[in-house]
Amino acid sequence: MAKQGQCIGVAPADQSRLADRLDRTIVLVGLMGAGKSCVGRRLAARLDLSFIDSDIEFETAAGCSISDYFARHGEAAFRDGERKVIARLMEGDPCILATGGGAFIDPETRARIKQSALSVWIRADLDLLVKRTSGRDHRPLLKTGDPREILSRLIDARYPIYAEADIIVDSTDEPPEVTVAKICQELECRL
Repeated sequence: MAKQGQCIGVAPADQSRLADRLDRTIVLVGLMGAGKSCVGRRLAARLDLSFIDSDIEFETAAGCSISDYFARHGEAAFRDGERKVIARLMEGDPCILATGGGAFIDPETRARIKQSALSVWIRADLDLLVKRTSGRDHRPLLKTGDPREILSRLIDARYPIYAEADIIVDSTDEPPEVTVAKICQELECRL
């Protein structure tokens, strides 16, 4: 499995050729604020693929926001619904699929992704995550205490699991196109 940095020196890919060689969905994983949706939209446009955000699909299916669903039904019910939504989304044509921060942590969802998709962990450091998530109130897990402390705990718990992704790309405080280019380079190496 290709990990970040193993494709050093590979020339930038001919993006249309790269898209033609994709036979499976690319699933973006990582913590909230890593840039999965922002990068995912740009990656999909570059590769001429559809972009799907599993959080938006969940909200459409549930008929309410994730925050409201969390408040009414709890995290366990949300994770069960999220698992079903992601399974359904992966049955379609190859696309770029951005998942919620906890989706890849679920063993069943992770196994499904490993079996039929290509996972890309967009890794970001704590300071960047805090910066990107501050002032936003749609993150249920950050409403229960100090966001920096919560994100730090999530990093400790989740980063070892995210490390099981097929590809790891670091997100920095640069334009999203930089991360898109890194992903394309890693995909080119892998394919």
